[in-house]
Amino acid sequence: MKKPFITRFIKITIIAFLVLNNLDVQAQVQKQKSEFWQHIQFGGGIGLSFGNGFFSGTLAPSGIYNFNEKFAAGVGLNMSYNTEKNIYESYILGTSILGLFSPIPQLQLSAEFEQLYVNREFENWTGFLDESYWYPGLYLGAGFNTGPVTMGVRFDVLYDQNRSIYGSAYNPFVRIYF
Repeated sequence: MKKPFITRFIKITIIAFLVLNNLDVQAQVQKQKSEFWQHIQFGGGIGLSFGNGFFSGTLAPSGIYNFNEKFAAGVGLNMSYNTEKNIYESYILGTSILGLFSPIPQLQLSAEFEQLYVNREFENWTGFLDESYWYPGLYLGAGFNTGPVTMGVRFDVLYDQNRSIYGSAYNPFVRIYF
């Protein structure tokens, strides 16, 4: 006995509705994924310095998520190597969490927490010193924003002149994000 046409029509309509609804949900999920990546920017910094028996290299990649035109937050890595022939050598590895606020397009205010693992060996008046330790830094900064590049100064609230890898609590910075 053949099923009535209307029963088959209803079943085909329900199946088509479920398939089309599933395709719409998948399209919305894909759209949400692509919208997320439109707010992501990658960048960071590179440092290189050398002289008579001295070398310093830093690689500091980072990424931020732009919540809107005024607020962004992100994470970063820091890897540095420094050496002065027969006097000093250090390896520095770390991570950071960064928050950015731009009250106007040209001004960028920042807060950054950085945790560094420092391993350094050097000679001082008492002899050869080899030490490894964790060093936290809490930086508050302000910079001039020109689009993908921001230049400014940051201040380390937790600065310790005996343990910091920097010579001063004030540090200039250049941030580049694409």
